[in-house]
Amino acid sequence: MPSLSERFSHHIPPLNPSSFAIGQKGLNLMEFCKSFNDKTKGIIENTPIPVEITAYSDRTFEYEIKTPQTSYFLKKAAGIAKGADQAGRSFVGEISVKKIYEIAKIKQQDLSYISLEHWCSQIMASAKSMGLKVVR
Repeated sequence: MPSLSERFSHHIPPLNPSSFAIGQKGLNLMEFCKSFNDKTKGIIENTPIPVEITAYSDRTFEYEIKTPQTSYFLKKAAGIAKGADQAGRSFVGEISVKKIYEIAKIKQQDLSYISLEHWCSQIMASAKSMGLKVVR
């Protein structure tokens, strides 16, 4: 039975033990960092990676690497640094339906039971709230 569950996001690679406050929970951070760096060595540097760690009372742990946040993909695809100051009122860029679909395919890896159509709908809503105009 898990005694602790933490969710956080860090930029990779590589990680080192000083990157985390969870060492206070008694986890072997060197083991985690080595495993994490090995699993994420093919990911582009400075990509924010959400990680869900479950620590057990016997000081063992499991972790799951998630896909980056939707806003990260939208900003990267649209070539913008940040979203609009006034959501829905001003536009800071455009994004194609094709790019929305590509982001949806990636995000579906986290929750595969959600349909691709639903992912696309959610991502389009996120794009609009960031001030991105969806174009065909």
